[in-house]
Amino acid sequence: MSLVRRCSRTACGRPAVATLTYVYADSTAVLGPLATYAEPHCYDLCAEHSERLTAPRGWEVVRLSDGSAPSRPSGDDLEALANAVREAARPPGRAAEAWGSARTESGKGPGQGGPATGETRRGHLRVLRSPDS
Repeated sequence: MSLVRRCSRTACGRPAVATLTYVYADSTAVLGPLATYAEPHCYDLCAEHSERLTAPRGWEVVRLSDGSAPSRPSGDDLEALANAVREAARPPGRAAEAWGSARTESGKGPGQGGPATGETRRGHLRVLRSPDS
């Protein structure tokens, strides 16, 4: 008995990586990660057959991603990361300029602490006091 499950497609001996299930009531084919055990009404598919899967006319294909697989970063993620790196690399004098002339009631700039803001600054990190304290 083989420990590796194989693709359910005829004449395909490749290892299965996804499980296909049909939901007849919703006219939907659901393709998700490989199920933990083989079920009689589900079909295990290899990578090639799962990528090329099409549904019958009028049906919808729902592709569920595997939560353990690393996702590719989006453009927004990369832009946010680049902005964070730029902000962290900015010299302290230029960081104060970026804040502009904003001052608190205590006369200190944002992030410099004081009773009006209730925040303490250590390097590039800030600790905000909770409203309860």
